[in-house]
Amino acid sequence: MVFGLFCSSTPVKAADAHEFSFVSIDGEPLPLTQFRGKAILIVNTASQCGFTPQYEGLQTVWQRYRDRGLVVLGVPSDDFGGQEPGSNEKIKEFCEVNFNIDFPLSRKEHVVGERAHPFYRWAANELGVMAKPRWNFHKYLIDPEGRLVDWFSTVTPPTSERVLRAIEGHLPTSAS
Repeated sequence: MVFGLFCSSTPVKAADAHEFSFVSIDGEPLPLTQFRGKAILIVNTASQCGFTPQYEGLQTVWQRYRDRGLVVLGVPSDDFGGQEPGSNEKIKEFCEVNFNIDFPLSRKEHVVGERAHPFYRWAANELGVMAKPRWNFHKYLIDPEGRLVDWFSTVTPPTSERVLRAIEGHLPTSAS
């Protein structure tokens, strides 16, 4: 079963992250099942944040590891400080023009609270309150089997040694 968008205060139950689906920034279905067998770095992003330069690091990580089985998925969100006010079209244009982003982006989503996307509610339930996004550019790492294996706070750059070691430790043995 693939979870779409719905609002509920009930915890979201799922066997793994592959049960969730986003909608791409272009409005197309973006089920995580399409990334089964790959590691996924899911990051909530914003265009007007002091951490927005992390887009550059995310693109670097994507370019370095995509052929080895990593997917970077950006999830724009306006949940923190109103720092992602634009439309999906404006967000996509901003990312392409300013950071040459070509990794997948979802449409703008809520990542905290009652209206949070089901993936984010599930991740918070799986990893606990300390692992919930507290600001933009919070990162979750999912292994090729769909298990949440690590998280990284906003202040941890995507190109930090800690993130790179975690990614390398969870890349598939052969890229799909």
